[in-house]
Amino acid sequence: MSSARDHFSSRLGVLAATLGSAVGLGNIWKFPALVGQNGGASFLLVYILATLCIGLPLMIVELSIGRAGRRNVVGVFRVIAPKSGWWLIGLGAVISCVFILGFYSDVAGWVFAYIFKAATGGAATTDPAAAQAAFARLTGDPVAALGWQWLVLILTGAIIMRGASQGIEKVTRILMPLLFLLLVGICLRSLTLPGAGEGLRFLFMPQWDRISGDVILMAMGLAFFKMSVGMGCMLIYGSYFKEDVHIPSVALRVMVCDLLVSLLAGIAIFPAVFSFDFAVEQGPALLFMTIPAVFASLPGGSLLTTVFFCLSAIAATGAILSLLEVPVSCLAERFSCSRTRAVPLVLAGLMLLGAPATLSLGIWQDVRVFGLTFFDAYDALSSMILMPVCGIATSLFVGWFWPERAALAALGNDRAARTVRLLCRSLTPLLILLVLLHGLGLV
Repeated sequence: MSSARDHFSSRLGVLAATLGSAVGLGNIWKFPALVGQNGGASFLLVYILATLCIGLPLMIVELSIGRAGRRNVVGVFRVIAPKSGWWLIGLGAVISCVFILGFYSDVAGWVFAYIFKAATGGAATTDPAAAQAAFARLTGDPVAALGWQWLVLILTGAIIMRGASQGIEKVTRILMPLLFLLLVGICLRSLTLPGAGEGLRFLFMPQWDRISGDVILMAMGLAFFKMSVGMGCMLIYGSYFKEDVHIPSVALRVMVCDLLVSLLAGIAIFPAVFSFDFAVEQGPALLFMTIPAVFASLPGGSLLTTVFFCLSAIAATGAILSLLEVPVSCLAERFSCSRTRAVPLVLAGLMLLGAPATLSLGIWQDVRVFGLTFFDAYDALSSMILMPVCGIATSLFVGWFWPERAALAALGNDRAARTVRLLCRSLTPLLILLVLLHGLGLV
């Protein structure tokens, strides 16, 4: 099977696809929202440390495991650790991916909807109340909200049907650089706004008294979400890597680019937040209220806003592709069926699962699961519980149970490989355990 397996065709394709998984709406939507809710620069510093100690080692490990086994996220552990229960890591990753898609495709649907809002002038306002009302109308309309979510799933499903090299790689190689360039342009405009300095101080000047246990644990949780670890995406992408790819170098480049895009998103958003008197604690709605405000005062603002949300939709597409590839590849390989059969089955299941999350911001907003809306419950279950469990298990497997010679060979057999394995034996699983305990409400 492995000899006929699809591969990313070039090193640029490897970087673009892997970066497309890590860099997406998490940078433009979740990162600024959590930074705004948790003290700005103080949270940012903790997040960078968490990425170095958790996100980067786990990315290297997962890519290496994927390439060593060259199977789907469940099958890869059956190859490298046969007759054992380690395949449950892969199963946990699949479940995590499915729940993430349940709410993340909802957010992506909002982005696609705002393309048309911006094009028709419906998003052009610097009034916080008007921006909030426009967003509420979208999320409160069940037909529109579900329609946009399903459209996102169908579009990404069509790309996934074409496979790794002809689908995922081709899309991400073209679209990721465009998003980066547009973010730079928005940053330049945002920095000219009145009050921009206050936004930059919030983002880059730490307030040490804002660092708390909750801030630290939230930053660790974000390191999982942002680096696409603990959910199988890097495992499956690693299985498409050729043997000549130096995985630690790729992972380091992805980490740096991911951080750079996050910082650019912060520079684009927070000066506008302070300039137009928006609340930094708005959370998920932050993107849909501040970006239109940045452009509203410019000539051709509707066009610029439309382009931005087009490229934000592209960023969302890159992340969803990696998430969707996890269950699709499992179903296709487990039952020896074609992608044209596996993709529709997975999409149908996701549409049913994602509907409660979509409706929970509208007509089902009073329905609670353990005190949370469906949207927040899916987020908490995946980001704070399933992903940390998979991360701990993966770290312990590589650090203690995978034979040292095989582990080091897969990791690159150099100083970086030994450092990563050492982290997986000690610091990384311990830090992830703290994230898990926080997700369970025990810390």
